[in-house]
Amino acid sequence: MTAGEIRPGVSAVVPAAGSGSRFGGAKLWAELGGQPVLAWVLRALGDPASGLSELVVVADPRDHRRIAELSSELAPRLGCRCVPGGARRQESVSNGIGVTAREWVLVHDGARPAVTPELLARVLGAAQRVGAASAYVPVVDSTARVVAGRLDAILPRGELGAIQTPQAFRRDLLLRAHQAAAAAGLEADDDAALVLALGEPVAAVPGDPSNLKVTRTQDLLALRTWLGAPEGHRP
Repeated sequence: MTAGEIRPGVSAVVPAAGSGSRFGGAKLWAELGGQPVLAWVLRALGDPASGLSELVVVADPRDHRRIAELSSELAPRLGCRCVPGGARRQESVSNGIGVTAREWVLVHDGARPAVTPELLARVLGAAQRVGAASAYVPVVDSTARVVAGRLDAILPRGELGAIQTPQAFRRDLLLRAHQAAAAAGLEADDDAALVLALGEPVAAVPGDPSNLKVTRTQDLLALRTWLGAPEGHRP
C-alpha cells in the first residue's frame, strides 16, 4: 500500500488530554471499580464487537507510556498510538485524525467509561450508511433558553437530545469539517457540530443515560452505582 493511501477499517480516536479542572484532578486516572476510568473505555474499544481496527489516544505526553501499557493489556488487537493533545478538545481530535489513514474515524471521549461495544457498533453502522453519526439521549427535563438571568423561551423537549460520544465519520468528511472550522475560527463542543456546520447530515443514534461523561466527582459516584462496580472490583 503506497504512502498516503487510505486504508479500509476504522480508527478510534480518543481525546484524553483534558486538564480535569472541574473534576479537581486527573479524571482519566480516577479509580472506578479497581481500574482507572480510561481502562473501561479501552476495554470496550478493544472488544471485537466494536468493529474497530486501530486505536489513537490523544493525551499529555507524560501519560503516553502509561496509556500504551494499559492498552497493551486491555485492547492488544488494536495497537495504540499516542499523540500530544492541543489547547482545546477540537485541536486534540484534529491531531488524532492526522495520524490515521483509515477510511472511517470513531471519536469517543476518554472520560465516558460506561460505553459498550454494542453502542460503538451501532454508531459506526449508522455513520457508514449516512457519512456521520452521533449517539444522543432524549432530554427529559423542560429546557429553556436563558438570557440575562431570565427565561427567554421554553424549547420543545420532544425535539431535543443531549449529545454523547461515540461519534463516527468518514475520515475525509471529518477532516474537511475540522479544516473548515479552523479556517473560519469556529469552535464547537463536539465533532458532529463541525460536520453540521458544513451542511452535511449526521445520523442520530439512541445512546444510553449511563454513558455519562466524568466531569465532576458526583459523576464518578453515579457511575460506580450504574456500573455495579464496588471498590476493589476489577471490570
